[in-house]
Amino acid sequence: MATTLDYVEFVCGQIAGTGAVRYRKMFGEYMVYVDDKPILLVCDNTTYVKILPCLDALMANADKGFPYDGAKEHYALDIDNAELARDVVSALLPVTPLPKPRKKKACRLG
Repeated sequence: MATTLDYVEFVCGQIAGTGAVRYRKMFGEYMVYVDDKPILLVCDNTTYVKILPCLDALMANADKGFPYDGAKEHYALDIDNAELARDVVSALLPVTPLPKPRKKKACRLG
């Protein structure tokens, strides 16, 4: 089941105030960016975050799961808990790098 637009907009509303929040559709699912950093992965109406040491205390009791086939295990974020969600985003922002710009592919003719 793919993520619904209503759900990803709810996720973005829950973390409002943490920075500039936007989302991008990717392969039928969504990546949520805060200040242009990829912070949350939303798949099958479930919000996932990478398992990182800076989240050990915040996510100690969180469920874990795989957002898609072939993915590494992630924490499943309880997005209904807006305070926790904002705390997780705040912990991730300093340790998440901006994505590297992609080079444009040259179009070859002939």
